[in-house]
Amino acid sequence: MRGLVLALPLLLVAPALGQPVTIQHPQLAALAAQVSAGRERATDTSLVAFGTRHTLSDVKSDARGIGAARRWVQAQFSDFSKSCGGCLEIQTPSQTFTGARVPKPAQVMDVLAVQRGTSDPGRVIVISAHMDSRNGDVLDAKGDAPGANDDGSGVSAVLEAARILSAQKFPATIVYAVLSGEEQGLFGGKVLADYAVAQNWRVEADLNNDIIGNTHGLSGVMDNTHVRVFSEGSRTNETPQQALARHEAGGENDSPSRNIARFMQGMADAYMNGFSARLIYRPDRFRRGGDHHELLAQGFPAVRITEAAENYTRQHQNVRVENGIPYGDVLEGVDFDYLAQVTRLNVITLAALALAPAPPTGVTIAGAVTPDTVVTWKPATDAAFHRVWWRDTIEPQWHFNRQVSANSATLAGINIDDWFFGVSAFGADGYESPVVYPGASGSFDRMPPQAAPKPFIPAPAPNPAH
Repeated sequence: MRGLVLALPLLLVAPALGQPVTIQHPQLAALAAQVSAGRERATDTSLVAFGTRHTLSDVKSDARGIGAARRWVQAQFSDFSKSCGGCLEIQTPSQTFTGARVPKPAQVMDVLAVQRGTSDPGRVIVISAHMDSRNGDVLDAKGDAPGANDDGSGVSAVLEAARILSAQKFPATIVYAVLSGEEQGLFGGKVLADYAVAQNWRVEADLNNDIIGNTHGLSGVMDNTHVRVFSEGSRTNETPQQALARHEAGGENDSPSRNIARFMQGMADAYMNGFSARLIYRPDRFRRGGDHHELLAQGFPAVRITEAAENYTRQHQNVRVENGIPYGDVLEGVDFDYLAQVTRLNVITLAALALAPAPPTGVTIAGAVTPDTVVTWKPATDAAFHRVWWRDTIEPQWHFNRQVSANSATLAGINIDDWFFGVSAFGADGYESPVVYPGASGSFDRMPPQAAPKPFIPAPAPNPAH
């Protein structure tokens, strides 16, 4: 196991960091230390053993296909739940889809384990990954498609997080989501997003883990010390009026998803030694997509977590050797020590979010043609106090802060024109929410679509052999 920082300085505030972590929690380091690369290897090996997990593959066999895989995942969640006295509710929402990649109606089923929060169960933190796999032909439902990295690695992280965190209690609800149908059109993400709406979940964040286990890129680069976190800038569903307000006052770099990414980077900087999150300021890789797009389309904050160095010969490829080059998404392409590091970052982020108060709401700023800035907000009900943050408009990370016990703050001599502002909530035990930027562009409240969202269809990826 690569080293974890167990004892740290009391205050970390530096422009290079993500949202600074001002109180260190041994509980988070202890949770991270429980992540086992060996267990994740065993999980991924079991997933690969199903031969193919294609969405349109066999659903009746107990040994092969998507049906066997999802029943196996459900059994893992059930075992974890037995260990914690029934703390996990296993749910299997599904929908039937047809489309360009689903020529006949097919059921797409997700497997969810819901760990209810103790005091604010309606507030939900999600970790997700997709269990389905594919070959070069997206309609090949019979050929072997190991899917060790895409996305057996992500599923391994979700199951490992569930194993560890289910032994704890949290004020907010954590949902461990293993999805299907991603390769056929992000259908599992839609099932999850629609289910969240139907259940009235207040989704604070979805950490979508997709392709998180490889360390050797196609160009020859090797990177086992970073993971990329993708986040949208302006929100997917903003109205023209909201877009105009954002255009006038700023906020294109401060969606709730982007501030979740900053929060995650802060966790890596504070609790992990030699491993960091690289923030990518776009919703996903160029012209490609993942299940988190469906959460975004329903107005929920979501980020995509992906390895730092991708190898495209191991994605969407039949297993073979061609011109001396091995192709295929096999177990040998997964670095399980690296996967464990990515999982540790997920675990501490999930725990920190679920232990912190809800992000403040109703954040506003005022101060035009005055030398001061006034920040106001509606206090989080479970907050002991709040912290007002500000940063230079070209600075990527929150930098300056002031603790406030009321629900407003006047920042004397800090000109509203020259800075960006935000507010976070602190609990009595020192856990802190993500920073909330003023207005609709930064609010963690759901931003429902104005019309039925169009499905996200990623562009065909070029054949890496050419």
